[in-house]
Amino acid sequence: LQSDPSLERNFKGHKDSVTCVDINCNMKQIATGSKDSCVMIWNMKPQMRSYRLAGHKDAVTCVHFSPSGHLVASASRDKTVRLWVPSLKAESTSFRAHIGTVRSVNFSADGQSLVTASDDKTIKVWTVHRQKFLFSLSQHINWVRCAKFSPDGRLIVSSSDDKTVKLWDRNSRECVHSFYEHAGYANHVEFHPSGTCIAAASTDNSVKVWDIRTHKMLQHYPVHSGAVNSLSFHPSGNFLITAANDSTLKIMDLLEGKLLYTLHGHQGPASCVAFSRTGEYFASGGNDDQVTSASRVHPNRIFISRGSPSPSAKNILKQYIFFFPLLFVQTCSVAEVSNTTEWHTVSHPHNPGPSSHNKTAHSQSIRAPSIHQPPPQARASSPEHQAQTQTSDGGVSSALSSTLERIVNQLDILTQTVSILEQRLTLTEDKLKECLENQVDIVQQQQLHSQG
Repeated sequence: LQSDPSLERNFKGHKDSVTCVDINCNMKQIATGSKDSCVMIWNMKPQMRSYRLAGHKDAVTCVHFSPSGHLVASASRDKTVRLWVPSLKAESTSFRAHIGTVRSVNFSADGQSLVTASDDKTIKVWTVHRQKFLFSLSQHINWVRCAKFSPDGRLIVSSSDDKTVKLWDRNSRECVHSFYEHAGYANHVEFHPSGTCIAAASTDNSVKVWDIRTHKMLQHYPVHSGAVNSLSFHPSGNFLITAANDSTLKIMDLLEGKLLYTLHGHQGPASCVAFSRTGEYFASGGNDDQVTSASRVHPNRIFISRGSPSPSAKNILKQYIFFFPLLFVQTCSVAEVSNTTEWHTVSHPHNPGPSSHNKTAHSQSIRAPSIHQPPPQARASSPEHQAQTQTSDGGVSSALSSTLERIVNQLDILTQTVSILEQRLTLTEDKLKECLENQVDIVQQQQLHSQG
């Protein structure tokens, strides 16, 4: 690292909590979504105007730029997904993706496909062109919080309130493995840039890294004091950043298996964080009470920018942009100060790693692009252990347990039936759309022929 991470800019404009963030590959735009039902496109250059994209009828839960940067996909509680052209015209197309809140949307690396996750317990894959429904994955038994493509597009990873993280084969459409979260569920899950492991941000205040080949847990970071809402791998694969309800961002060194930095400054829960495609910047969003402005902090120097908050500063949401240089590590602490809030970058140069804080937590160095084999004692939880943890200490009768299990199975069957019906309806709508387009073409050809 050339210097400690430092506050570069902040933005205000949303009228409610910022829920999601992504940075365009061109490094000129940042997209955010909010509970105010809007998507904002922020320009990195101060003289360039930002755009408010209105169209969703409820909270925006996820935003993601296409690999080319020419499109932004947004998911919403209104059960739809929108594809936007990030420009002043705010052109968009919308499609009803699920029968429940859409929690996540993600482009494949080739930009040709979308994967969505929903409270209807399903994951769906679509084409970007014409938003054609391809197939559905439906083995989760509770809300699905997140779904992401692997870097090569062959796999999909998903996390759910059923306390599992599932790995899916895109071609066979089968679940190839389930990782079990015993103490909580994963809010967010993401592939390592090498595609050989995944990281999950959990409500048990920790982050876990699993090897998808051996299905073993490589690293466990119980570093937060609140639920972890979001995480992002650095493009090099050497760093991982997290955002949590304890109002902090934390950067882990995956090579050393230790906490590297803690960033303080959000006045409420930090809901989202993302590295830029180049790794030079990262952005975070949350619900803050005050509005501040700060400039870049250079090595061993602190710049202070003072400004008074506006009268409506309460609950104005901001987007924080950081500079993350990548040459050498500097261990001094740097603080960003203003008259309304204080940003602290706390370095942890002698942090012995997560395993020193928790003897059951295992840590191993990750060398991009490959992952070392995990230590023998590192283990992912088994389904049998999951069943044991779900057994009541009060001694629930076997008959009642059996009855509840049958009810759950019937509900799962009902959910799958509804999902199948919705798939058929979607296919019917696609066919109807094609028929209408063909009719329009035929009418136009007849008109041209009659004019000729």
